[in-house]
Formats: sequence, structure tokens, C-alpha cells
Amino acid sequence: MDLRQLRYFLAVAEEAHFGRAAERLHIVQPALSMQIKALEDELGGPLFVRTSRKVELTAAGEVLLIEARRTLEQAERARVAVQDSLSGQLGTVRIGFAGNAVFSGQLVTDLHRFHRAYPHAGLEVVEVPPQEQLDALLAGRIDVAYCPDHGGLATPGLDVVQVGEWPLLAAMATDHPLTSRVHIGLSDIAAQPLIIYSAQEDSDGVLDVLRAEFGREPVIAHRASNTLSVVALAAAGLGVALVPASLAEIAMPGMTYRAIMHPALSASLVRINRSDETTGAVRAYLALADTPEDGLDD
Repeated sequence: MDLRQLRYFLAVAEEAHFGRAAERLHIVQPALSMQIKALEDELGGPLFVRTSRKVELTAAGEVLLIEARRTLEQAERARVAVQDSLSGQLGTVRIGFAGNAVFSGQLVTDLHRFHRAYPHAGLEVVEVPPQEQLDALLAGRIDVAYCPDHGGLATPGLDVVQVGEWPLLAAMATDHPLTSRVHIGLSDIAAQPLIIYSAQEDSDGVLDVLRAEFGREPVIAHRASNTLSVVALAAAGLGVALVPASLAEIAMPGMTYRAIMHPALSASLVRINRSDETTGAVRAYLALADTPEDGLDD
């Protein structure tokens, strides 16, 4: 017994006539009669009482009518659910982010566009320290990650896409001596204790620029796992932090930002995902995030 036979049975039951049912199904009547006979043989008894004037359901046919409708309705629900899942209309996208992704506005923009296009899909957003994001992606705990590019992100099985780049600012406490200047140079912070992200490695491009400028290793006073920790330490006067310029749009008590006169100092934000992703909602999210705003139809 298959779904096609149930559809044939339902058409005959509703039309109470083999000829009309065959027309409705767009098949010839002998083929329809053959399929109904095969169904009756499989179930072990007649489903219809056939006369020259009418076709009526037997008691067993009445039972099958109820179950056939339920089965076909459930099959249709399954079809729609699977297609919605494949297209991204259903499912959940699990997103890990570092604080810079929020402050840059890129994450918020991508979330808004996806929810507008796929309102029934779920979004789970959790802050994950940059140094833990690659492991979380590879282990399947998150589907997409947004983090600063501190080098070392090239990993087999993962795709890395740059989604933003901003000059770095010096963030410091409001009573720091350097706040008296509108712009500062790297030489001004050469002797300052620095606060950096834990994710920054010794081979990080920013640290390389500082080494070249200072002629020695930078003085690293503290390493922090996330953006809020970095700015909290800087605002408390424990050192100077180099942060993306987008962060200056956030009013932080006790914090002052100053531009750094050095074109090579910049911060990149990247989006990372598994290269073999098959989940419909995740694929839809990535496709939308990679589509320019003017490439979307309202």
C-alpha cells in the first residue's frame, strides 16, 4: 500500500464513480480499477460495493477512508516541512559572536535581514570568546561565528569571509594623560601598558606593526577574553587598549577614545562557517549575508 493507491482510493470514495475518479486523477479507468483491486487484495477484502448504478464503501472502506485522509494529510505536512527546512524557512541558525561583531553593526544587520526574509526560522545567538569559536564550529555547537581576525583562522573544513575592516583607536581612562591630545601616534603609546585580546597571537598583524614601530616587544599588561573585558580594564586605568573605531559609537562610562596616526593599524571582522554545511536555514543565512543590500528585492 502506497500513497498513490491511497489517493486513488480517496478519489473513488469521494466521487462514488470510477469513471469520474479516473478523470479527476487524469488516468484511464482500467488502470484505476487495477490499482483499487491490488489494494483490496493486499488488505484482504473489498473496499467498495460495485453495481451498474453506483459505487459504495464497505465497512472496511469506511475505516480506510478515515485513515487514508489522515495519512495523506500527514504526508503533505511532511512534504511541506521538509521543503521549508531545505529552503531555510524552518530550522535554527546558531551564531557565536565576539563583542566587536555587535559593536560594528554587521551582526545586527545580518540578523535583521535574515529574520525579515525567514520569519519562522529560529536564531540562537551566544557570545563566544574568539579563541573558542573555531572549536565550537568544528564540534557543531554553533553554525556561524563572527570574530576579529587575529590570524590563525585558516582551518580545514571552515570558510572565512571578511565582512568588515576599521581603523583602530586607542581606548583609555578619561583621566589618562594622553586624552589631552586629539590624535596620538604609536610613539605616544610605546611606553604604555597595553590591554589586548586573549585571541591575539604573537604573530598577529597588529602586534607586528607595534614591534616594528617600537623596535622591541610591546608592553602587554593584560589579556582579556572579550571586548567588554578589554574596555573595562582600559576604563579602569589599567592600560591602553587598541579597539575597532566602531566601538567609539558606544558610550562607555570612564572611557575616552583617541585616533591613532598610523594607517597600518586596522581591525578586521570575519564570518566563519563550516564549508560542508547542509542545514537549509544556515545555508539561507549565509547566502543572504553574502548578498548586497541592493541585490535584494523589497
